[in-house]
Amino acid sequence: MNLNDASKENLDFIINEMAELLKVVNRSIMDPDDYDLAKYNELKSLYDLIKQKGQLSVAETQAFVQELAASRK
Repeated sequence: MNLNDASKENLDFIINEMAELLKVVNRSIMDPDDYDLAKYNELKSLYDLIKQKGQLSVAETQAFVQELAASRK
């Protein structure tokens, strides 16, 4: 899968993967339909950073969730 291409399928994948990596309990805030494809590059950057960091502290997790909330439609 080439995540460099902005597509609905790739957006769905990275949002769902971020929900798993961030261990989000309330999945309603991570519904891929709530995110605009126009913000794909920003969301992909967040995804790449989460993947690179591996384990996150509680504060880092909260910061990522807040960034994701700001990116919602």
